[in-house]
Formats: sequence, structure tokens, C-alpha cells
Amino acid sequence: MEQVLQDLAQGRSSIVKSPTPQVIQGHLLIDSTVSLISAGTERMLVDFGKAGLLQKACQQPDKVKMVLGKVQTDGLMTTVDAVRSKLAQPLPLGYCNVGVVSEVGPGAEALKVGDRVVSNGPHADVVRVPKNLCAKIPDTVSDEMAAFTVVASIGLQGIRLAQPTLGEGFVVSGVGLIGLLTVQLLRAHGCRVLALDYDKSKLEIAKQFGAEVCDLGSGEDPVAAGMTFSHGNGVDGVIITASTKSSDPVTQAAHMCRKRGRIVLVGVTGLELNRADFYEKELSFQVSCSYGPGRYDPDYENKGRDYPYGFVRWTEQRNFEAILDLMSQGQLDVGPLISHRYEFENASDAYDLLTSDKSALGILLQYVSAPDSRHQTTVKLRTGIKFEAQKPVIGFIGAGNYASRMLIPAFKKSGVQFHTIATSGGVSGVIHGEKAGFAEATTDTHSLLDNAEINTVAIVTRHNSHAHLVAKALQAGKNVFVEKPLAINSEELSELESVYRDLESSGNVAKLMVGFNRRFSPQVQKIKKLLESVHEPKSFVMTVNAGTIPADHWTQDIEVGGGRIIGEACHFVDLMRYLAESEIVSVQCRRMGTADGVAVSEDKAVVVLGFADGSFGTVNYFANGSASFPKERIEVFAAGRVLQLDNFRKLNGFGWPGFKKMNLWRQDKGQNACAAAFLKSIEDGTTSPIPACQLFEVARVTIDIAKQLRAQI
Repeated sequence: MEQVLQDLAQGRSSIVKSPTPQVIQGHLLIDSTVSLISAGTERMLVDFGKAGLLQKACQQPDKVKMVLGKVQTDGLMTTVDAVRSKLAQPLPLGYCNVGVVSEVGPGAEALKVGDRVVSNGPHADVVRVPKNLCAKIPDTVSDEMAAFTVVASIGLQGIRLAQPTLGEGFVVSGVGLIGLLTVQLLRAHGCRVLALDYDKSKLEIAKQFGAEVCDLGSGEDPVAAGMTFSHGNGVDGVIITASTKSSDPVTQAAHMCRKRGRIVLVGVTGLELNRADFYEKELSFQVSCSYGPGRYDPDYENKGRDYPYGFVRWTEQRNFEAILDLMSQGQLDVGPLISHRYEFENASDAYDLLTSDKSALGILLQYVSAPDSRHQTTVKLRTGIKFEAQKPVIGFIGAGNYASRMLIPAFKKSGVQFHTIATSGGVSGVIHGEKAGFAEATTDTHSLLDNAEINTVAIVTRHNSHAHLVAKALQAGKNVFVEKPLAINSEELSELESVYRDLESSGNVAKLMVGFNRRFSPQVQKIKKLLESVHEPKSFVMTVNAGTIPADHWTQDIEVGGGRIIGEACHFVDLMRYLAESEIVSVQCRRMGTADGVAVSEDKAVVVLGFADGSFGTVNYFANGSASFPKERIEVFAAGRVLQLDNFRKLNGFGWPGFKKMNLWRQDKGQNACAAAFLKSIEDGTTSPIPACQLFEVARVTIDIAKQLRAQI
């Protein structure tokens, strides 16, 4: 398959060839026939990419504050690396796709292979889309007409919030693509419409659709035009579909509205508002969210859980269907909105036009290649490579943020041979695979595990897949490096441990390693060395200022991420186990209580571990602290001495003979050393850096902690 991506660092738009996505639960694979470039949204993204670093910063002051905060806690170089990495990740463009269903995933059987559908899929010749973000196209609606469904739904959602009634007078401020569709939708509601814009050509189209117009480019006063349009009473409502940094559209809307008028922001404007403008008229102001109810709700969009029809009449999918019905009935005319057509292979020309011609409206991309030629599960990234079987030959499963920013570079620094990178969607594997030097990218994980050339597998996927993939990789005879956690529940852990023990007893078990990198950091290694002289129990205090993660983030989902204790706090269970160098024999924990009768999430908790040698330690895992406080602080009390490590940058010793401090210019949490130790053990044929018994012990203890905390609700 091929897809359009936008380089946010350099501003280039390009077509990237990648493996075809694997169909998954509740999703569809669609062979594209046409897609629409959203002139407003996509022009903004392309312009942002072309802007310099200073201009980017000026456009996102909130992100600048986050960056400055990260400099204070993590250091300048670590922050610079993070920003560069973020900008280096290309962004898929497009969200108005039309095509034919080629494959149906489990749970999405309401649509059939061969159905023509509209979706919010990107500009790609094959797209994978959740079932609730698709709608079947009526026979009387052409593909080109249907391509306008999603942008029309954005306007429709704004109108639903404004609740127009027959005979009311509405203003549409900004008649670009969404604005012109909004004009027609308001007319279909029986409303009179006044269109405002600076572009005469767009106003002429608005006239064709039955609107009165106000030409801002010629100096017409929008407020005066609104008052004249409303016979001096003030308009009933304003739908703002403009895209501008100025707050003028909102201020003008307030001035031209009648008492208790409605203003809905669909586009993007400044929001420096005057309270008096709204107070005296009791105006309502609301920001519309994309296509409608369900947008950005992972349960609705990704898991396919629809809202009850009787309680949520108009979801985003039902808005799609409503637009398609209007097109079928001839009440929505998109013909005048089509300004350009390009074959998909010439998409770069389309984006050049988009940025050079501000009058461009509906730019269509046409997909003319044979659908059969688009589907391949593996693509070559490099040719002519010969792998040395006696050294680690790596297959990576997963190419998300952590894998691409941390783990793949850490493996690369050790000089490994990268063979195949596997991802579910395909595109991220190609992007990061080409950058790192992989030989190929695939969406077929089974073929990676079956490949005899690959002797080592790194698993960096979502947590609920770890145990299964580790078991499959071990059974295939591969050495395994899995990013934490090893498993997210007792059942998974027991099954995996059983597989490992069976292989171990037969003498066929390969190396198993979990990415507990903190124990390999240089400052922790220094702490470990200093503690060698202490032959008595120790006290540990590990404070994790974890920061807030939204409740709907996948890591908080017990079934997917396992929760933050299992998914992240396991790092500190392992670190304490390593420093104590003694078996964990007791676990006690307490979570934060309820707030107004609502249980607080488990990421605010205290855990006390007891060790066989009499040592004990506390893990304070808090998601309710300040971002300006160190994210991780480790303190060790032993033999009248104290060690304190802040954020893996500053290590101070109190009372230690010959040691006072060990500070680093750059934060180092041990990722490079962790990967290097694992790979060296393979190459040298030595034991794995972390004994398997400790990996299973830490996993059992962490799962026990989560169980105790959940029982306290």
C-alpha cells in the first residue's frame, strides 16, 4: 500500500510505500477510490511543517511551556532529543476517504466485502478504519460526492449544537469548504443565511447556494451587514467556520447576534473575548467537536461500542449517514466545490497547489491502481544484506513512541543486525525501519517469528500482547527482549512461566529479558557498587512523580495496558529487588481514598516491600504531583549513610567515605546499557543479564500489588 505523510520537521509531503495493515477486531480494510484534501486542516498542517523552529514554537506556546518544564527536570540535551524525535515522526494526512470494503474484521460484519463506504481514513490506497467511523454509500451517490461526507459532517455537528429552526437567520463566518457545506445545510433546515468571507469567488458559490453575502475583502462591515440581514433585530445564530488567529470573528458574532443568540465555533480562531459582549445579551457560545458524539471516545471509535439510539440520536457515524441521505435526495450539491483533481501518485503536486493557491477548495485524489497490486504484507527496505548467524539478528515487533525513540536506537548503538520490523498498521514500521536500517518491514508477525534468519526478537507492543508473543517467540527458539511488563495478570503469567519451564527442562529455552533498564543506568550501578560494602539491612524510598494520564488512555485500561502499577511501577519493584539483592517476602500497599464518593485511580498509591535479608522499601507512586518536581527520586538509607538520586541526573552521597556526588550532563536511565548487556550475553553465550527467576518474581509481586490496590476500592 501507499500513503501520504507530512514531515513536520522539514515540511515535505511524500508518498510512502508500506505493508498492508492487518485487519483487526471491529475494523475494516478498504481499497480507496477517491479521497478529499481538507483545504483548511491540511493546509494548516503543511504550513506548520514548513515553518521554522521558532515559528513552530510561537504557534504552540502551551507546548513551549511543557518543553521548558522538561528542561528543568530532565535536562537540556534529553529535552532536545525528545523534541527532535517528536518532529521527526511523519504525520498521516487526510480524513475524507471513499472506497470499497476488501476485508471485514471480527465484530464488523454489518458491512460486507464489496460495499462502497465513506470513512475518516487517511490518504492511502488501502486504509484500515473502525466500523463506527464508516458508513455505506447509497447507490445514487457517486464516489466523488461521497468524499465530502466527513467535512460536511463537521459542519452538520456545529449546526446541531446551534439548533436552528425554520425561518431563523444565521450567519456563516468563513465560507471555505466546510463553510459552503454549512450554508447548504442551514438552507436545508429552512434558514436564511448570510455568508461572510474575504474571497469573492467563494462568496459567489455561497450565492449559488441561496445565501446573501458580505464581502469582507472590499471593506464591508460584517456587523452592519448582520443587522441589515436580520432587519435590525440581530441574527439568531452564527456558525464560525473560519480559520484565523484573530478573535475578530467571535467578537463580530457577539455584536451581530440578537439577545440570547447562539454562537458555535466549528473552525479555529483566537479566543480573546470580552465578557460584556456576551453578558448583556446572555449569548451562548459553544465549541463544536469534529464529526459529533463519539469523536475521540476510544470505546466508541476503537472498540465499536455504539451509543444507544434512543439516547444519542446523532453520533458521528449517524451524521455521516445523514449527509449521505441529503446527497442522495439532491439537497446537498458538492459539484461546485470540486476545484481540482489529481491522481494519487501526483499527491505532492496537489499539496504544492494547496499551499500556493489559497482559493483552492475541493481537491480530490483519485486512486486508479488495481486493488490487487496494493496488498502486500512485507516490503523490502534494504537489499543485498548478509546476516551473520552467530551474532544477534533482530526482529522488532512494535514501532511506537518508546520503541522508535529509545529502544531501537539503543539496539542500533550496539551494532546489531536489524532484520525485520513488524507493526499492525505498516507505516510506522517503514518509517522507523528505514531510519534504523532494517532489511524489511511487515505486518505479518507470524512470518517474523517463523523466519529462521532471525534469532532474537524484541517485543514492544501494547501490554496485553506481551505474554502471548513472548511465549510464541520462545517456542520458536528465539531470544526474547520484551518491554515491561512481562504479563498483565496472573493467568497470563502462569501460562508463560509454564512454557518457559517446559522449554528449560528440555534444554531448549533461549534467553529471556525484560526491559528493566533503570538497574543498568550508570548512577544505579554506582549505588550498587557502594552498597557492596554494607552488610546489614537497607531502607529504600522511591518516589515516582508519575504525572497524570487521562483515564481513557490505553495504559489505564486494565484489559489492554494492565494499569499503571503493572505497566510502569514494575520498574521500581525490579530496581529495589536489584539493589536489595534479596528475595521479596512481603507486600503491603495502600491506594488513595475516594473523592466525592468516586474511587481514585490506582496510580496514587504507596507500596511497602519486605526482603528476606531484613531490608524494606517504599515505592511512592503518585500521579497528583507537580511537573516541576523530579519525576523519579531514589533514596537509600544504610549503615548511617544516605544516597539520593534525582531523575537519573544528580546522585549525591551523604556520609559515604570518598564519595559525594556523581552528576550527569544528560539524563541516563540505562536504556543503551540494558540493550547492550542483553545482546552481549547472546553473542558471548553467557547467562542473561537478569535471571529469569527474578523476572517472574517481579512480575508476580507487581500483579499482587495491583490486586491488593484494586481490592481496596
